[in-house]
Amino acid sequence: MNMPVSFKYQISSFKVKNQKLLINWFLTVAFLENKEIEKIDFVFCNDEFLLMLNEKFLKHKTFTDILTFDDSTKREISAEVYISIPRVKENAAYFKVGFIDELHRVMIHGLLHCCGYGDKSEKEKKRIRRKEDEYLRLLYQL
Repeated sequence: MNMPVSFKYQISSFKVKNQKLLINWFLTVAFLENKEIEKIDFVFCNDEFLLMLNEKFLKHKTFTDILTFDDSTKREISAEVYISIPRVKENAAYFKVGFIDELHRVMIHGLLHCCGYGDKSEKEKKRIRRKEDEYLRLLYQL
């Protein structure tokens, strides 16, 4: 049986810890959002790789911490989520939070995009941030 959540690495020196816990967390969040995860791949990469994707697909010439390629339907989540490990490390230092906490925030941010949450307007940013906080609390309870 294929797992609905996978972790892939463009950076061979990085591996996600507590994968089973994270998978359970993502499945729970999807359930709470009335969604089902068909397939979501988290791909951990370096800045250059993510910059190349950002330029190629979005025509943005800027570094970013996350890109979500979302093919979800109204009910089923299907996506590839690319996360820059160097960006997450830099953001963790900037926001004065632990690397793992920031990584979890970025991961749930990608999943929330697949659930229909945006982050273009200030109102949307506040809403998605509240959801991130809510689901991070859930993770720490699991």
